[in-house]
Amino acid sequence: MLKQKLEKYTLILASGSPRRQQFFKDLDLDFEIRLKDVEEIYPPELKGIEITNYLAELKASAFEGQLKPNEILITSDTIVWHNDKALGKPKDKEDAFNILKSLSDTTHDVITSVCFTTNEKSMVINETTKVTFTKLSDETILYYIDNYKPYDKAGAYGIQEWFGFMAVSKVEGSYTNVMGLPTHRVYEYLSTLD
Repeated sequence: MLKQKLEKYTLILASGSPRRQQFFKDLDLDFEIRLKDVEEIYPPELKGIEITNYLAELKASAFEGQLKPNEILITSDTIVWHNDKALGKPKDKEDAFNILKSLSDTTHDVITSVCFTTNEKSMVINETTKVTFTKLSDETILYYIDNYKPYDKAGAYGIQEWFGFMAVSKVEGSYTNVMGLPTHRVYEYLSTLD
């Protein structure tokens, strides 16, 4: 399968996200992890997919001139896009509460961009998933924040845990994308490599 096809390449996942790392394991791909600190700041005029594309490419640029000929660097970024603004990871409890309150009883977009970089070229793919929440009480939101501490998650929630099971009424598009990686798109792109 794909693992054999990619034997001549070394996949480098530049992500500290345990969920993304697990996805690569679950896709049965051999990879190594290389991390660099990148300040994730983007120009304020960017919107939606433009933001995640920019940040995925920014993370890749930190490795410029450091890739060997057979290496494929994979960087990515995920945001929650709602009411014409990006909701990143919450700064604190109050921020997490306000984010989840704003998402209650509405539909938002989860956007992920994935950048594949080699010495010769780079390619960005992206995926958008629409997620609809039920109406959430303040008590429910506070219970979730206190018990699950979703401070490392864009939009202040994880669809794969208690909150997702209880609050998400509808998902249109890739489920794994909401967890930070559109796995089918990554697999599809890697399958096209010679």
